Amino acid sequence: MSSFPRLRGLFLFAALPMLAGCNAVLLSPSGDVAVQQRNLIIISTGLMLIIIVPVIILTLLFAWRYRASNKDAAYDPDWNHSTMLELLIWAAPLLIIIALGALTWVSTHQLDPYRPLARLSEGREVPAGTKPLVVEVVALDWKWLFLYPEQGVAAVNEMAAPVDRPIQFKITSSSVMNSFFVPALAGQIYAMPGMQTTLHAVINHPGEYEGLSANYSGSGFSGMRFSFHGLNQKGFDDWVAAARKSTGALDRAAYLKLEQPSERNPVQHFASVAPGLFEAIVNRCVEPNRMCMRDAMAIDAQGGAGIPGAHNLTTMDPQLRERLGLESPPRKYVGAMCTASEGLVL
Repeated sequence: MSSFPRLRGLFLFAALPMLAGCNAVLLSPSGDVAVQQRNLIIISTGLMLIIIVPVIILTLLFAWRYRASNKDAAYDPDWNHSTMLELLIWAAPLLIIIALGALTWVSTHQLDPYRPLARLSEGREVPAGTKPLVVEVVALDWKWLFLYPEQGVAAVNEMAAPVDRPIQFKITSSSVMNSFFVPALAGQIYAMPGMQTTLHAVINHPGEYEGLSANYSGSGFSGMRFSFHGLNQKGFDDWVAAARKSTGALDRAAYLKLEQPSERNPVQHFASVAPGLFEAIVNRCVEPNRMCMRDAMAIDAQGGAGIPGAHNLTTMDPQLRERLGLESPPRKYVGAMCTASEGLVL
């Protein structure tokens, strides 16, 4: 039995070369934004190691040099100060902190997810007049919905984009907070109900990449993944054409049914999308008799209607619920608001 730990260690050591086949996507991304973020991590780590490595080496060296059995080591109990040593101890960390601060300041502005891209990759600027591909992203329970307003199509748990074309993601959620994350493309961006976040990115190499939610959102979280296809322009046009040949139409009633919680949904395409659907999702007024959040906020900005104007509570029409096959308990929401003085429905 005593030889078993040795054999186990030997087997583990022999298995190390197999790690060479692992795809460390965060360290070998295919999108320029992710590449810049990777470089930032490497540079920051290198700067910190400038002070960490010498400290570790000197700690081991001092422990060995001044061990109890070494009678030749100098013993100076009255030593208390060295100007040169103090300069080395404080100057090196200070310079590293200044370098990290400058690097963080510059990268924070350059990699702002709300900032349109200035380049496609290193040495290649975005051509003048280039129009980004707009993709509207909705985090559902527990699946991803992608709307393409320019192309007029939509997809569940699958998206595609042309190589070397800037992408503008508009991101929201239907219920709880999630996190939109394609490691090969860019960093994660939160998706929150009633809000819209933005991400600008570009994919530089064709391929199939994995996207996921990086924020726990319930029982179906582990299966909340999607495929991201980086395609040439013809491949992207073919993907759009295939979506347009599907029989599905994403109108508001279809969305309300799709919005219901479900796990590990297969890829689904929609040939058409209801106008203004994404704005209605953001403003939480997809239901036909529900007041949009932007209207409620506009009333609030004018002084608010207060409790007298919030009595118009309603629920989804029973016939519509039956037609959509919804079994969850009906939710109450404000259908409209009226002013306290005029009593008019706005």
